[in-house]
Amino acid sequence: MNDIEKSGKISLEAANPFVLRIDQAKGISDSEIKEALATGGMGFLHSFTTGSAVDGPGIRVVAWTSGCQFRCLYCHNPDTWKMKNGIPVTLARATEELSKYRAGLKIMSGGFTISGGEPLMQDRFAVRLFAAARQMGIHTALDTNGSLGKRLSDKELENIDLVLLDIKSWDNERHRQLTGMPVEPVLDFARRLAHLKRPVWLRYVLVPTLTDDAGDISAIANFAAELGNFERVDVLPFHQLGQFKWKELKLKYKLDGVEPPEPATVQRVIDQFRSQGLKTY
Repeated sequence: MNDIEKSGKISLEAANPFVLRIDQAKGISDSEIKEALATGGMGFLHSFTTGSAVDGPGIRVVAWTSGCQFRCLYCHNPDTWKMKNGIPVTLARATEELSKYRAGLKIMSGGFTISGGEPLMQDRFAVRLFAAARQMGIHTALDTNGSLGKRLSDKELENIDLVLLDIKSWDNERHRQLTGMPVEPVLDFARRLAHLKRPVWLRYVLVPTLTDDAGDISAIANFAAELGNFERVDVLPFHQLGQFKWKELKLKYKLDGVEPPEPATVQRVIDQFRSQGLKTY
């Protein structure tokens, strides 16, 4: 039995994305990974979770991908940074797994979300899996940091019913400090989605001292409101649920003493988005 066949014995389901998974694709060669990324015939998944009510409309099944080029200081799933930490999953197996939930998702007005990591690190796999979901009549959503949006054609974006776009910061230097990457590709993708009139939900992680600057938030709110295709904003208060992963992976965690934002701060940020006419949750 080869390593890909062995991976078929590993359960894709996880109670939540905070399960630590490492070296799941340890036996997969670099050439196999390269071919998978080029063709989309195989992906690398942390897990499938079911019953999510926060990753798109209705009740969702979420595929959590491995691989991410961002290094967010507040990342709660750093085990998804490396592709080889994910379970090698053929497109056929992922499609079969999703088909199990087809009837239930329709009853609960839900759908299928691909999150990560950064799903567009595996853009060909994501495109093919979204196409399979649409053929089953399942609502599709992409949760992305937006920096690799150029990898998707306009036609491929038509198979994505909703984009959940994470904008970490408006200021480019602050964005680099938070993620290690520039913000402009993210904003360019947002502009393109607006031009194509594709629905977007903005996701904003609120971290005390890092992403709570009123001016920065005001600029993002103005930007989203002016584009006109942002249907809602989710303000996501920082938490420490993924802290243990940093320690297990022997990564330096700089936010050890940071507490979740005070309710008054959360409300202030919500009010800033609402003041621009944006629906906020």
